[in-house]
Amino acid sequence: MAEAQIILSRSRDSGLVAIAAGERYPWAHTALAETGFRRDDESVYHLPAGGSEATVVDLVTCAKRHRTSVHASSRRFIGDAARDLAGLLPGQWSASVKIYSHPAWQEDLVPWIWDSGELGRALQSERIPYAATLTDTVHGTTLLLVERPGHQLDYLVGAFAPESLETGYGDPHAPRSIVLPPFAGPAARTVADRYLPSYEQAVHARRSAAIAAALESIRSERDTWQAVVASARYSDATPLTAAGLGAATEEFLDHSWRSFLTVINHAPTLMDRCRPASSPWPDDAEALSRLTGAVTDAESLLDDVVHGSPLPSQERNSRAWPAIETWLTDGEIFLRQARVSAPHRRPVLPVSAPVNSHATARSTHRGH
Repeated sequence: MAEAQIILSRSRDSGLVAIAAGERYPWAHTALAETGFRRDDESVYHLPAGGSEATVVDLVTCAKRHRTSVHASSRRFIGDAARDLAGLLPGQWSASVKIYSHPAWQEDLVPWIWDSGELGRALQSERIPYAATLTDTVHGTTLLLVERPGHQLDYLVGAFAPESLETGYGDPHAPRSIVLPPFAGPAARTVADRYLPSYEQAVHARRSAAIAAALESIRSERDTWQAVVASARYSDATPLTAAGLGAATEEFLDHSWRSFLTVINHAPTLMDRCRPASSPWPDDAEALSRLTGAVTDAESLLDDVVHGSPLPSQERNSRAWPAIETWLTDGEIFLRQARVSAPHRRPVLPVSAPVNSHATARSTHRGH
């Protein structure tokens, strides 16, 4: 890609639009501004009212003076494609355009994409100067839609990591992005019927794995602490004093609380899905009840820590340990229930979703 580039495309509602890209993208901004294009809140430039093909000729001439190349996209404006798709997905979705004019902006995006498929690879190896996000305003799921590199019509869609799971790069539980056709109706069905269910299953598996890892970390530290107490010596064989034992105990409890925050964060959602009566282990209901009560107590403690008066660490640890101990005892029961609990599926896209969007898309494409 040139140091500075202007990409033109056709928007159904806005007419001709332009996007600046390249390491020297401010040159492109200057050319667009001098030609009369106006930038909106999403950093997309629009041909001014009354603009004509002559304006485009002027833009090409002006761009040359600013060492900027001008290219016409063979696709319709990605903002239109995203809004059409969002309008057909089940639930309440919003769409917005994202501009990655400088290559470094795209690189900053990579760690946050939760993907084990083509989209993740494309973001690392292909230049993608713009994209669109689709956000489920109820569930909080955010998808990234990009034009599929090396293809004339297809798109790729994948997901950002949920906020509670932090970054998504390299996560083995990440879902695989999928290829979408350029027509809104079939694309929406593909997302609703294939991608969103696989995404929710991946979130479920990732939450379960996070809880399992947190409990294993606490158990490991507990075993180390118990070994120190039993031997009355530090790991270097130095005799353990009473003060040293107290310090070691508080350190262990501090670490346990921090690790247990993962359980507090993820367990409630998964526990809502557990149905022991319909599982191979119906007798797990009693243990799940204890685990639920323990999480409720820990949530109350966390609320006091965050919003209440300053709480001494010893008091916090004293209140937290019964809940932690309950999970150390019965946590495996929860994990096996979680493994057989299917995530709640979203509503299936209605059959009445327009199929004849093929014609609309063809018409829009010809308008380029």
